[in-house]
Amino acid sequence: MEPSTNIVRISSGEPEKPEENITYMDALLYRAAAEGRIEEFNSHPKLQLLKTPNHDKVLHIKFYRIILVKCPSLLLQKNAKGQTPLHVAARKGHSAIVKLLIRSCAKARDGDLEKLGMDQANAIREMLRITDQESDTALHVAAQYGDDEMVEGLLELEDPDFSYSANKNQKTPLYLAAEIGNRGVLSVLLDKSKSAGQGGPHGRTALHAAAMAEDAEATKIILKKKGNLTTERDEDGHTPLHYAAHKCCSSVVEELLKWDASAAYVCDRKLGMTPLLMAARQGHLQISQKIHSFCPDCCENVDKRGWNLLHFLAFRVYRPRIAIYFFTLSRKMECASIRNLMDWNNALGITPHQVYDAYQPRIARARKSLENSGQKEKKKQIEELLEDIALEEVAECPV
Repeated sequence: MEPSTNIVRISSGEPEKPEENITYMDALLYRAAAEGRIEEFNSHPKLQLLKTPNHDKVLHIKFYRIILVKCPSLLLQKNAKGQTPLHVAARKGHSAIVKLLIRSCAKARDGDLEKLGMDQANAIREMLRITDQESDTALHVAAQYGDDEMVEGLLELEDPDFSYSANKNQKTPLYLAAEIGNRGVLSVLLDKSKSAGQGGPHGRTALHAAAMAEDAEATKIILKKKGNLTTERDEDGHTPLHYAAHKCCSSVVEELLKWDASAAYVCDRKLGMTPLLMAARQGHLQISQKIHSFCPDCCENVDKRGWNLLHFLAFRVYRPRIAIYFFTLSRKMECASIRNLMDWNNALGITPHQVYDAYQPRIARARKSLENSGQKEKKKQIEELLEDIALEEVAECPV
């Protein structure tokens, strides 16, 4: 039952040197491993050499306690992807095997989890921090595929002050859990790790990830521990509220504003867009109303072009007077600050009404009015601005 490890090509002369290494496991042993029949391996002299084509050891195929006693060195051996048995168990969601591997690591150093010396603790931490080819530790993997029980097991003997760095995709375990809405894992990571790294790609935080995932519950969990992240800006200058407003996620917008209304006044770097303006640019009238209800004076903010709330709503086919009516209706009062925006000129002297008229091809009267008034140049400027806005991106996606 010894596995074959190479192919030899025979010619008319002497045998040539092995040309290609082929790794595989004998079919009977593979099935025995998959079915947990340990007796098939009792007489095998070199368990550490048994590998599948993916370089998975027998331990990676549902093997556990007895195999580890016979060959503890399998604990730290990697497969072709650089993954240890701990990585594989985490990816498969096997919490019990994760705990067994940690216990086995302690016993391999003549210790146990109840009475660990520094040598045993350091050995376990060394195993926990091993990274694969994607720079993922087992904790990175568990944040995506595991549950709170698994993550608790991985962090039980970890140094609470140790901060897990980002993987090759620039994502930390906390960011990964927030991104997919793994709320139980989020809570454990925030509770158990004092220095939980929360960074993600493009300078985003775990709170950005929760907002972009439109997950209000995950947002609340993060806010309770890291409420200061509400005004944290990414590389583009966007806060979590910018993304929630852009994606029209009312529940996340409300949670963020209840925690810190000042986030409504933060402008992004490129265009000076506030969350209110981003919601209006997408035509999200209800989100615009919600932000305005928390922060009535934030409607006075304009972007770097001088465009206000009504300019962007006009871009999305809302006649300015109708938009004002909706805001007045939702607040049950006259919104004078918004009414004042109706005649607001941007740097080119363009009002929201003119944006609306230029963007409505079926309103021939409005088009003719612009042309007859000698404002063909202004109409052209508006059309160019509208084309630019239509090409803008948020989180690498068109608006």
